[in-house]
Amino acid sequence: MRISLCNEVVRDLDFAAQCALAAGLGYDGLEVAPFTLDAEAPHLLPAARRIDLRRAAADAGTAITSLHWLLVAPAGLSITTADAATRARTLDVMERLVALAADLGATLLVHGSPGARQVAADGDAARAEEAMARAGDWAARYGVTYCLEPLDAGQTNWCTTVEQAAAIVRRIGNPALRTMLDTCSAANGEADSIPALLDRWMPSGLIAHIHLNDRNKRGPGQGGDRFGPVLEALRRTNYTGFAAVEPFDYIPDGPTSAARAIGYLRALQEPAA
Repeated sequence: MRISLCNEVVRDLDFAAQCALAAGLGYDGLEVAPFTLDAEAPHLLPAARRIDLRRAAADAGTAITSLHWLLVAPAGLSITTADAATRARTLDVMERLVALAADLGATLLVHGSPGARQVAADGDAARAEEAMARAGDWAARYGVTYCLEPLDAGQTNWCTTVEQAAAIVRRIGNPALRTMLDTCSAANGEADSIPALLDRWMPSGLIAHIHLNDRNKRGPGQGGDRFGPVLEALRRTNYTGFAAVEPFDYIPDGPTSAARAIGYLRALQEPAA
């Protein structure tokens, strides 16, 4: 299993320094939140900037593996809204972010963005699902995978469990559209344990990505959750994709949180003496 670092954890550094830090700590890559690249319009990054970002990762001996937090910028996006103009703008941003991922060398996008997927009226859920179908089509065109991320009910009221996400993915039936598991959301919202969820869903082929974080929103090893059984379940189910470290609460700071997480996880990966 390869481990990447979600770059917003160290977003106070310039991108080249983020890459160098991640590589130096032993991460296999960076999962990039587009809003850290441009707070207003990351989907419109010029070609030269895209080349520079990809080169910065390569120069550090690492890679941009994936994108997440897709709909933070520009502001006001929604996959559930009935407003035609907002919906058109949201879908345009999503399509352009798929192209951005391909240009950066990433192979996967994670669609979380809870604030942009709230269901409040009839038709909202159908519009969200239709947006996922469109995303799957764009992902197939660009040769990447688009993942619908289940998020617990404390964050959103649409697609809150792996089972719900899997049902959506199966209805759409596009191999470029899959789901994933976020350990914080799963711990806070699923009835089953994370190892049980992995044992159930990994054989389906629907899970293409993992986020590693404690239910307290800190990094792995900085809370009460045990990640040894999680890593064992990933080994047992032959998972070969990336697992991205995604804390939200950086204790005592971003770089130290990143260092603690990778040290903890790598120690768990070491074979027993």
